[in-house]
Amino acid sequence: MEIALDGEILALPASRKTRALLGYLVLCGRPQRRERLCELFWEIPDDPRAALRWSLSKLRPLVNAAGETLLISDRDQVSIDTAPISVDAHRIDTCATREDIPVTRLEEAWESASRLLLENCELTNQPAFSAWLEQKRTEMVRLRIRIARRLATSTELTPDEADKWAERWRADAPFDPSAAQQSVLARRKLGREHEATTMADAMDRSFREAGLQPPDFSPPVYEVAGAPKDALCVGEDNPAPHQTIRFTQSDDAVTLAWTALGRPGCMPLVKSGCWPSHLELDWGTPVWGDLYRSLADDFRFVRYDERGTGLSDWTVPEISFERSVADLERVVDAAGFERVPLLGISHGAAVSIEFAARHPERVSHLILVGGYAAGWRHTASAEEIREREAVMLLTERGWSRANPYLRHILSQERIPGASAAELKRFDEVQSCSTSPANAARILDVMARIDVRERLRHVAAPTLVVHSRNDAFVPVSAGRALAAEIPCAEFVGLESENHLLLGREPATATLVAAIRRFLAP
Repeated sequence: MEIALDGEILALPASRKTRALLGYLVLCGRPQRRERLCELFWEIPDDPRAALRWSLSKLRPLVNAAGETLLISDRDQVSIDTAPISVDAHRIDTCATREDIPVTRLEEAWESASRLLLENCELTNQPAFSAWLEQKRTEMVRLRIRIARRLATSTELTPDEADKWAERWRADAPFDPSAAQQSVLARRKLGREHEATTMADAMDRSFREAGLQPPDFSPPVYEVAGAPKDALCVGEDNPAPHQTIRFTQSDDAVTLAWTALGRPGCMPLVKSGCWPSHLELDWGTPVWGDLYRSLADDFRFVRYDERGTGLSDWTVPEISFERSVADLERVVDAAGFERVPLLGISHGAAVSIEFAARHPERVSHLILVGGYAAGWRHTASAEEIREREAVMLLTERGWSRANPYLRHILSQERIPGASAAELKRFDEVQSCSTSPANAARILDVMARIDVRERLRHVAAPTLVVHSRNDAFVPVSAGRALAAEIPCAEFVGLESENHLLLGREPATATLVAAIRRFLAP
């Protein structure tokens, strides 16, 4: 960590804890309670409050060196006003999340992000601060990956430069299928077919040894409409459509990835977050690909990855129902819509219901597919609760294992009508969509959902669609939504699947019902 004033490096305090405190206040960027700072940086039998006052006395002349009072403190809180300050970490985040940043600035940001965040500020005897610092360093690696990815796929760089950035991307994300494919593609663009083949063979072995399905490295994967693919493809005759991934930030500084497909002039349709999802890899699943293509034919179809999943931030301070609703609002704002139809699938239905109840002026129509108003913690028997809790524990313990048995538990609940090949493919994408810890956190949020008292507050015309033989969320849950929401209609689907398979007639029935419901 360095502080410079008018190009001159200022001397930092000798105390490691004081330097760590400075870094924490700057990176948090908001007022911190004194009690919280004492807990983070000092331990009993020390006098934490006195130690905090001493550290602040060392920081004041340094932070206020430009003649402005930037270190602000009172009896309860301490903060640093970062508005007049240029903070490298903030600049890196801006470069990673905005699309209009020049290549040269992206390169500079990557170099900055390659340095260890708050080096020599580690406090090994303070576990809470250490956990925070580890989280921030992990977030910095993710930003570095995003920057390298953008540079590797930039059309402004020469093939040699693109190859360099592809390798840097892959070095930080060795098991990202897109990074692996881009590295092979970069060698092919340089005319180094032998090197590309050797690299592809080596990475294929690495993926398999790690218990992961390797991506397809054959040349046809990259030859769709004369441009490289950004993600795994379904097949040469059914490629993933071109999409532009965009990013927006939640009010607690979590970066959310979203995209829009379809002609800009079409009626919008926003799908609330629903795990499992991955904006790039979804196209290769038996569940989402066909459905999304059909919706994009008629609507300006917007979707996003929930926090903790897909291309959105995985290291997040909070995963909760409340945050899910706020994140949906942030994506709707980022897409530039004032009033939209919402599509909620599975637990995304409850998120859409809450949003519609809070913001009736922003929701023109509500479509709920496989939804429910209350999670199993509110409705299940004691025996069922024990079984569900066991599944959650097994999920967290076994999510990343090579043996897919534990992931199969979740997959088979949702798509019992899938073939072995379809289950395998769904499992592969599901395993790439989030971490073991986040999978368990999301399952816990789903279990605690309760919007039963909010149903009567939904003012938008509502379409409830549910599979009649859904074993994961019984059709009675869908009928209850239709009965309690004013102006709701119900459509039953002939399927046993909670998440519909694209090949089954029920998917076509669903798309037809949505088109009819949203017809002008």
